[in-house]
Amino acid sequence: MKQHRYLPMTEQDQAEMLRAVGASSIDDLFSDIPEAIRYKGELPLSSRLDERALTRHLSGLAGQNANTDTHASFLGAGIYDHHIPSVIQHITSRSEFYTAYTPYQPEVSQGELQAIFEFQSYICELTGMAVANASMYDGATALAEAGSLAAAATRRKQLIVSRTVHPEARQVLAAYARGLDLDIVEIDCADGVTDVKALAAAVSEQTAAVLVQSPNFFGAVENLKPMADLIHAHKGLMVVSANPLALGLLEAPGKQGADIVVGDAQPLGISSSLGGPTCGYFAVSQAHMRRIPGRIVGQTTDRNGKRGFVLTLQAREQHIRREKATSNICSNQALLALSASVYLSVMGRQGIAEVAELNLHKSRYALEQLLGLKGVTASFTAPTFNEFALRLPEGTDINKLQAGLLAAGFIGGYDLGRDYEEYAGHILIAVTEQRTKEEIDQFVHILGGLL
Repeated sequence: MKQHRYLPMTEQDQAEMLRAVGASSIDDLFSDIPEAIRYKGELPLSSRLDERALTRHLSGLAGQNANTDTHASFLGAGIYDHHIPSVIQHITSRSEFYTAYTPYQPEVSQGELQAIFEFQSYICELTGMAVANASMYDGATALAEAGSLAAAATRRKQLIVSRTVHPEARQVLAAYARGLDLDIVEIDCADGVTDVKALAAAVSEQTAAVLVQSPNFFGAVENLKPMADLIHAHKGLMVVSANPLALGLLEAPGKQGADIVVGDAQPLGISSSLGGPTCGYFAVSQAHMRRIPGRIVGQTTDRNGKRGFVLTLQAREQHIRREKATSNICSNQALLALSASVYLSVMGRQGIAEVAELNLHKSRYALEQLLGLKGVTASFTAPTFNEFALRLPEGTDINKLQAGLLAAGFIGGYDLGRDYEEYAGHILIAVTEQRTKEEIDQFVHILGGLL
């Protein structure tokens, strides 16, 4: 039989299937649904198309999206336009990786296990932590799981989170907290970073953990050590969500007192893909290894002395008694974790540092140029990595501004007023190593003309 990629259902096919199930029409299949609640109109679908016409139609729909191939992006806020080495797609497209599911029979999944083991090793080196798991769904769920771990480890109910943490991550944390009956306390920011004085007043013997992000949602670098000392004085845990690329330049959170370090691996060779999926990472100190969610791949030797990989720890309810499970996390982002591993291996220690420096210097150049525009000022003075907030001239219509930038071939920044009422009229700009001097200069010129 000749094989086709696209197999439409003909009228003959439909008639044969109806005859096989003993129905005279399509309507007969829905006879159990009362007439009063059945949909009577026509669905808003086009007429049937052949394969060539359908491909052209879908391509046209996809072409309506503004993406990082067609536009120069200055939008960050959690998803960034970074360079992705071509070797990543080559490796992850191999069938043994992209068709693999989670290794329930690890003894026959040595390649998959080794790839995960390498990911864990890289994350430990970047974060300065002792143990990392096989990955998480994304950075937001990783942060929420960190809060859950802290509450269980300390047997306390209060989590203190900075408002400089990504708003969506705080929403996920709040959703977890409702189910676990945890109390969330939010700490305001001062000059773009966590207000340490307010934090000191809030931390108590009931606090399980302090959760902060660095670089934070505003792009500012947090001073982690004083906050870690504060919570440790009350025998709680310090949780840090970190941009892994920034760790090529900044001191590892583990060396600044963090007990748990989480984040999103998207900057490490993972496509922005119009917002996801991404890959979360989760690393802990040795003391909390057995409470880590998900699974850990370990390295060992067989009876012949040959190196092998095993699932060392699987502390979820499917594998152990429900009451002893640390999480109900069921899967990890193995393919995207592989992308991150390939990226880190290709770039190496020096390459990661160089890319981080490019992000820092290019964003600094863009900030200096944008501050030259009339009425534009910096929202904060705190040091930043590759993202910064600007206060626009009074009365600026940010939606209109974004539309003008889009028409000129640029994806503009993020409107901070969407999540912070006090920062209405402020915009968050991201500048990665992808942006050229010419693009930055043109962006500044176009933005100035629209203000």
